[in-house]
Formats: sequence, structure tokens, C-alpha cells
Amino acid sequence: MKQSIGQIALVVADYDEAIEFYTEKLQFELLEDTVMSETKRWVVVSPKGNSGCNLLLAKAASEEQASRVGNQTGGRVFLFMYTDDITRDHQNLLQHNIRIVRGLHEEAWGKVLVFADLYGNLWDLIELNQ
Repeated sequence: MKQSIGQIALVVADYDEAIEFYTEKLQFELLEDTVMSETKRWVVVSPKGNSGCNLLLAKAASEEQASRVGNQTGGRVFLFMYTDDITRDHQNLLQHNIRIVRGLHEEAWGKVLVFADLYGNLWDLIELNQ
């Protein structure tokens, strides 16, 4: 048997502002933006060079969903992004005024920092030791 996770839904307040944040500030690629109805789009973004799981940007469609924007995990780190150059990516975060929650530090297994996306969801940015 072979299984994999293809996409994770990230609840957002607005499609266009989320696309702008992920593609212009985090430098993700916009893989798909398909209109499904007057209120729903299928929007998929992914880090450049990614061959794994993508993010489905899902606009909150109810008050309950809107209450989860920016806090899908109750304040815990939600997503983990691996990089081949954390120094480069750290500079990119600073250049785009992205909030660093926990600064760059070294662990036995590599380097890590925590940043918040445009809504406050927490991300680990990780460079593993070679």
C-alpha cells in the first residue's frame, strides 16, 4: 500500500490577500486558481521546488470557519517547512516584514525559527543538518 497527503486546507479570510502573501512574500508558486462558484475558488499554492504536500487556500464560508482563521491549531505551530538555506529564507522573511515569533537558533538536528503568516498561523522553518 502507498498513501500520501496531497494538500492541507488552510482557512483564509480572503483569497487574493492570501495568494499575495504566499506568492509575493513567501515566494510560493500559485499552482491553481479555479473559480468554483460565485463565492468559492480552488486555490492551491506550494513552495518552489516542492514535490510533496500543497496548501489549499480555503476562504472561510461561515462564522465558525471565520473564527478559525489564524488559529487552526489553538496557538501551536501548524505547518513545518523545510529549506536548503535558512539564512536566505530568514532574510526574505525580514525583508517582507513577516513576524518572527521565535528567532533563528540551532538544535542538534539543524536550525529552526518560527514565523507567523498573515493571519497569525505559526510555521516552523527548518534547515536539517546534512
